[in-house]
Amino acid sequence: MSARSAPGTLQPPARALRRDAVRNHERILDAAREVFGEAGAAATMEEIAVRAGVGVGTVYRRFTSKDALTDELLRLAMDDLTTAAEQALARTDGFGLHQLLRAFGRSFAEHARYATLLLEREPDAAATGRIRAAAAELTARAVAAGTVAASITTDDTLALASAMRGLVQTHGDLGPDAWQRFLDIHLAGLSHAELAPPPASATARGSTSGQPE
Repeated sequence: MSARSAPGTLQPPARALRRDAVRNHERILDAAREVFGEAGAAATMEEIAVRAGVGVGTVYRRFTSKDALTDELLRLAMDDLTTAAEQALARTDGFGLHQLLRAFGRSFAEHARYATLLLEREPDAAATGRIRAAAAELTARAVAAGTVAASITTDDTLALASAMRGLVQTHGDLGPDAWQRFLDIHLAGLSHAELAPPPASATARGSTSGQPE
């Protein structure tokens, strides 16, 4: 039997309410990405509510502040990268590193318009650690499989990822897919060019690093 809030007034089923809540949550996140991308730090929760088609009270019930909303966008981005790292680790052909670097590039491109806001927040330490460990492991596997040169280190991998992020964030006039060509060129170089061994200090850092700072 359906629950009633007053005689003759049926309440919506709980499942329908949950669906509405999920839809509103997704609308708010999508709107936040758009508004943050347009206005950056000047964006307001009121603007996000209007763009999402919900009341500002609905936004505040889910996210107590703009910082909380930004933190959720960062968490989702890190979750996507963690999943990408796990998928890359499942490969056994020596190309998991290439797959992870492409995931980095896609993530940078997807969040480029509001990346400055994300970089001001502190990512989850556990997620960061998993991604770094995956990058280090995948670099070692690529070296062992011969898909990158024997002298390539994790620091080299992280430098490439950081360069992709810089390209995406500062050179929008090159087109949204410029990072892919950039990565292809550098992967070709990593695969065929023998480099001088890095300094011992860099090698030591590479054993523990795994994501661009």
